[in-house]
Amino acid sequence: MLFDGVLRWWERLRSRRRARRIPPLDVDDPRLVVVVEAFDPAEADSAALARSERWDAERQAVLRHHLRLPAASRAQAADLLAEEGWLLREQAGHPVGEDASASTAEAPASQAAPGDLVALEAVRVQLLDALHCAQARSRMAGLAARLGGDALGWDALQV
Repeated sequence: MLFDGVLRWWERLRSRRRARRIPPLDVDDPRLVVVVEAFDPAEADSAALARSERWDAERQAVLRHHLRLPAASRAQAADLLAEEGWLLREQAGHPVGEDASASTAEAPASQAAPGDLVALEAVRVQLLDALHCAQARSRMAGLAARLGGDALGWDALQV
């Protein structure tokens, strides 16, 4: 019995040391690759994570939400998201192709003309699980709707 307690203590100590040696993940690390994506609003986040063969639940990931927001509300969105540790930045290319931008222009939640919307991404480093992905998706959808834009979906990147 005493041996089991000492063994558990030793394992906790070793895991803390390993955790300290792992450098924090950088959202701009060139080694990052997409390991899971969820752009279908009908698909549960748990299903998206379950179908991914490359996602490692034990490692940190960059969670990236793809948004279309009116240019005039960018600063307000950035301030609101920064409170929760999100970085809002311009998106280089559209993650799901041309069809998604066409459907975004017709989306009823969008109150701005399609030309007024800018492609942005909200990024944050975190451990991924279905609950936190779903909460973040809901948060992004609510934010986008309030600001007259659209939340297209999310993807996650790991090294």
